[in-house]
Amino acid sequence: MTETTKDIWNDDDGEEKGKKHHRFRSFLIFFLTLTVVLGVVLLAAYRDGTGFDVLRRYFNYGRVEKVGGDTVYDYDASASNRFAVLGDRLVVLSSTSLQLLDESGETVWSTSVKMEAPAIAAGGGRAVAYDVGGKELYLLDENGQLMTLSAQEGEAFIAATLNQKGQLALTAQKKNYKGCVSVYNEKQEKIFEFNSSRRFVIDAYVTDDGAYLAAVTLGQENSVFVSNVVLYDVTKKDPVADYDVSDGLVAAIGQQGESIATVSDTCLTFADEKGKVLATYPYNGGYLREFDLGGDGFSVLLLNRYQTGSVGRLVTVGADGAERGTLEVQQEVLDLAVSGRYLAVLYTDSLVIYNEELQVYASLKGTDYAKSVLMRPDGSALLISSESASLFLP
Repeated sequence: MTETTKDIWNDDDGEEKGKKHHRFRSFLIFFLTLTVVLGVVLLAAYRDGTGFDVLRRYFNYGRVEKVGGDTVYDYDASASNRFAVLGDRLVVLSSTSLQLLDESGETVWSTSVKMEAPAIAAGGGRAVAYDVGGKELYLLDENGQLMTLSAQEGEAFIAATLNQKGQLALTAQKKNYKGCVSVYNEKQEKIFEFNSSRRFVIDAYVTDDGAYLAAVTLGQENSVFVSNVVLYDVTKKDPVADYDVSDGLVAAIGQQGESIATVSDTCLTFADEKGKVLATYPYNGGYLREFDLGGDGFSVLLLNRYQTGSVGRLVTVGADGAERGTLEVQQEVLDLAVSGRYLAVLYTDSLVIYNEELQVYASLKGTDYAKSVLMRPDGSALLISSESASLFLP
């Protein structure tokens, strides 16, 4: 028979209760702290949306403090290097190679290329790398190559764009024509093509809903070059509408909200899918230095006061043609990039991230090693130097 006794003088029940009370108090403190932090974050998110990006950066990178010198990606130095971001991955294109690097800096995929004028564009979680005036084109996603195209002799590639679905609009030369545009869907299937016999085609964009192709053509009227945007229903052969971009030559085409956006040397123009010009933002004598159409509902322009020098202003413009923000600039701007609700501006010795109203969101000093910048939609930025890219977390 087993003897059972209870020593009331050496009873450890009180100690156990103390431990439980201590654990409960620690959990309560943690819970209250977490509640306060989440409250602050949600308040910021309600006010301007940036609070959610803080959480995204924390979960993605495990920290939210500023990083200025931590190298994330390494690559060979080349004056021809071009870059694009695909999530946490970096695409590096040069005249001799194309590579995809993951968030640890390791090579996911790479290939040798031979390009005289390498160019790269991104959209819809994809990147297209091609040779302007050449024959090579590669389409990538975060895992590597999706498609490659080779141009026929005398039918070199001119421009390539990707919409928010990752659909590709490819502009190329065409024998016996003044240009050709091909459209590829998300499955890399060619779904539309047209050949231009009247005007030169210099660029094109598939609307984000995938319904229309907007092609930029160049012609002459009264001995003056005129840009015209021709709209095609991708299920039909003939154009459905067109409109002129007055007093300017179109440098790029994209989309802002529901509007087709074109940037020229004299103005921003916004039109609908029926060819109706909805709004125009004129530069009023300013000289276009830099631009980016990639903001979430806004575009950014750097307009110089003179043809040379660094005196000018930054402007953000909504799809209604109205200014969202303006900022006088008195120093050299090396590069700018837009993604989501953020604008990154790289000056000679600092990086500043602004919101749509050009209010400072974050800044970093001592960036004289950087040559360019890439903005990511979560508010983080990559500082690009000749041989490496480092991460900045606001």
